[in-house]
Amino acid sequence: MSDISSGSLHTESKLPKGAWLVVALLFFIGALNYLDRIMITTMRSSIIEAMPMSDAQFGLLTSVFLWTYGMLSPFAGFLADKFKRSRIVLLSLLVWSTVTWMTAYSKTFEQLLVTRILMGISEACYIPAALALISDYHRSSTRSLATGIHMTGVMVGSSLGFLGGMLAENHTWNFVFTFFGFVGILYSLVVALILRDAPKENVQTVVEKSENNVNFFEGIRDLFKKKAFLCMLGYWGLLGIVGWLVMGWLPTYYKEHFSLSQGIAGLYATGYLYPAQIVGLLLGGFLADRWTRTNRFARIHVPAIGLLIAAPCVFLASYTSILPLAIFAFMIYAVTRAFGDSNMMPMLCMVVDPRYRATGYGVLNFFSTIIGGIALYAGGVLRDSNVDLSRMYQFAALTMLVCAALLFMAKPKSTPEGK
Repeated sequence: MSDISSGSLHTESKLPKGAWLVVALLFFIGALNYLDRIMITTMRSSIIEAMPMSDAQFGLLTSVFLWTYGMLSPFAGFLADKFKRSRIVLLSLLVWSTVTWMTAYSKTFEQLLVTRILMGISEACYIPAALALISDYHRSSTRSLATGIHMTGVMVGSSLGFLGGMLAENHTWNFVFTFFGFVGILYSLVVALILRDAPKENVQTVVEKSENNVNFFEGIRDLFKKKAFLCMLGYWGLLGIVGWLVMGWLPTYYKEHFSLSQGIAGLYATGYLYPAQIVGLLLGGFLADRWTRTNRFARIHVPAIGLLIAAPCVFLASYTSILPLAIFAFMIYAVTRAFGDSNMMPMLCMVVDPRYRATGYGVLNFFSTIIGGIALYAGGVLRDSNVDLSRMYQFAALTMLVCAALLFMAKPKSTPEGK
């Protein structure tokens, strides 16, 4: 399509009523989404004491969640394209909160495993629907920043995972699931009263969803016919490898490379990186929104440039023996790597048919989750083979350069979003 005219820019600056309220509502849902899924890992001792199981069984609780979540993501995204996105968000929140509450009544490992599978099914429906809903409300002038703010909520939820362990120590692990399940159910009542789909005039679709003109297999075929989408698929999948390698093994790297205690290593790995990622989410969204006024590929170029900065930082951190320098390098990585999270859905809006935005994100989520999980396991295999973590981080740095190259290749010939 042609470049944006000054008239269309003026039109885009007028957001529909409630556009930022939607972001605020989804911010807290995103925080609950990640808090509910991750807090089980911080209650390991309390759960095993009450319900004896092997370490392999406890690890399976997280693995089965990821497998279910990843495999169902494409179909979950399609549901958000076929039906009202706000209703899918609400249903996902209500179901996973109910499952969280039900988890407190598990008496055996098998029952706990079933609740993790149900959690994976219900939570898979949230992110594609939420990001597509934000894209419907926010056009070119605010889309990346709005997405970044929402993903900040996700980051806050992840960083609050420690609450599970603390509350379990002072009460019981059952209390934690009961409490947060109840919070989610109550919040779903608020969401039901306020959250709505964007006005139809603000959503650029070829046909209205109510006419049932969306088809899962047609959408998948349409996605995989686009070179730009395939480049983004490769980028997001490889970036999943980087994310799992860097974050998953960073506490161990700090502990071994700098001879730190487990507690201090964990603090450096999470206490510094999570705030840096939040800064990156907001900065990446802001920069992309500003630059897109003069460069229609800004939402693609900002994450690519971020990776070109992040890669040498990780490479430097893998070599240095100076702890403050390593911490600083990993913080810069966290900031610039997060540019991609602010812009992934906005990038998709430039490439895919508007009818299949959520489906497209679901496919990306599937590849990222599955490949990332394999990478985390492969890292363990390499560690068992006495491969130094420095080498793994150098591999991650090179992988980020490949990701940047794929993004620079992902230039859509036209822009389905219209801008």
